[in-house]
Amino acid sequence: MTPPRLTALAIAAWRERERAHQDRVDALTAGHRQRQRRGERHPVEDFLWTYYSVKPNELRRWHPGAGFSLVDAPDRAGWRYYAIDEAGAASVDLDAFLAKRAGTVDYVARLLLATRARTPQLGCFGLHEWAMVYRLDPAQVRHVGLPLRIGHDATDRVVETHRIVCTHFDAYRFFTPDAAPLNAIRPTRDSQPELEQPGCLHAGMDVYKWAAKLGPVVPGETLLDAFALARDIREVDMRASPYDVSGYRGADGRPLEPIPIETAEGKRSYAALQRGFAERGDALRVRVLEAIATARTHHARAAA
Repeated sequence: MTPPRLTALAIAAWRERERAHQDRVDALTAGHRQRQRRGERHPVEDFLWTYYSVKPNELRRWHPGAGFSLVDAPDRAGWRYYAIDEAGAASVDLDAFLAKRAGTVDYVARLLLATRARTPQLGCFGLHEWAMVYRLDPAQVRHVGLPLRIGHDATDRVVETHRIVCTHFDAYRFFTPDAAPLNAIRPTRDSQPELEQPGCLHAGMDVYKWAAKLGPVVPGETLLDAFALARDIREVDMRASPYDVSGYRGADGRPLEPIPIETAEGKRSYAALQRGFAERGDALRVRVLEAIATARTHHARAAA
């Protein structure tokens, strides 16, 4: 069987895409980098740099994805999981990458396919954040510097008077001991592929995590679109939380207005935003799955 031919990108073409990628990263991370220099914190956006392990300088590194070669790119010999041919063209070293990350690739593909197969559930209303502060003393909450928008007692009543249906393990594991038994589901790490669904805001944010874990296999443009989705979701996640984040500004420069999910109007607003995120997340899942399929096809045919 003839190995699939790589699509060669001329140096002018791939350099232009690389510069566009770097410029976009610089714009996306400008606020974070300025705050770092000033020693300031942003409890909404900092999550993207603490919970997810990618740093701005790593995000700035552009990859064309599997199936492409970069003409005249010998400098990528020093990049992990890259191979240089005799003409100096660089491409993803799929043998090395899959030897190390095949398990991750398989898990991500299984998880994203399973998530896409499910109908979005839009009835959680972001109550996972409320369950994370349920019956805690003010000094015990995760974001100590942020006041609770309606106070601790009223926040507890919201948890007690709503049905909690969190499907995402990495949100559920931060529920307080008193809140965990109130959840209608008992998510675990092992059950994540069976429970993940596209309406979950955290599942949408995690598309960025999975794209980043696949490293050079995923095109840089897909990774940045996933980052932008994670940022947008994070803002809504905190606007709908019990915390008062009105003193902070979002990526568009405007103050973050609360989404009062304890009211009927707040619930409607949250569900509408959730629906939009589900659509954006699924479109990105398709792109990540396509990148995986390309890598697997090229690797299998080359091996054959």
